[in-house]
Amino acid sequence: MNEPTNAAAVASAHALGLYGCRCCGLVSQANDAHDREPLAPMRCPRCGFVLHARRPQSVALTLGFLAGAAALYLPANLLPVMSTASLFGRQEHTLLGGIADLWRSGSLELALIVFIASIAVPILKIGALALLALSAQRRSVWRQLERAKLHRMVEAVGHWSMLDIYVVVLLVGMLRFGALASVSPEPGLLAFGAVVVFTILASSTFDSRLIWQTSPQDDD
Repeated sequence: MNEPTNAAAVASAHALGLYGCRCCGLVSQANDAHDREPLAPMRCPRCGFVLHARRPQSVALTLGFLAGAAALYLPANLLPVMSTASLFGRQEHTLLGGIADLWRSGSLELALIVFIASIAVPILKIGALALLALSAQRRSVWRQLERAKLHRMVEAVGHWSMLDIYVVVLLVGMLRFGALASVSPEPGLLAFGAVVVFTILASSTFDSRLIWQTSPQDDD
């Protein structure tokens, strides 16, 4: 019986001279012109996009965006995200305060959804991307398949990242009753939006092929 192939021993596309275009998706091979002029950038023969075996500065960009997201995570949850003004006065609402209000009012399912979307998902996404980036930076071979699945899960969850912002924007647009009542966005919403954008950028700049990179020869 044949023994299972070691993933680390499988030849990479870069080792075979294959390059995938991030613009049009065409897979091409290193050409003779590039061999004669190794300093000249390789370009896709179909769309002309510059080809790289690995996304340039992938780990550095990912960690930089994650640092920005982590720095804004506390302000996003502690500062008010919106304020309501009515005949009874003005009241500011934070994400944590809104979750507590929903819980006290008996809307347990809604409170759980808001908690997962606004508190749990961002911090878990930051932690997961930090793990992926740091392990890729160290060229770790630890649980490569599981880390690849983790990256795909982070990408899938990212499509729902703007859910809370959509809800607040809809409230601001709908709940305006002139002098009777109004809803206004607050700085916490901007901070939360920045956290979401930074995590999306961190995810998009991370090159998942680095998960399988184990030697400096795999670099572009």
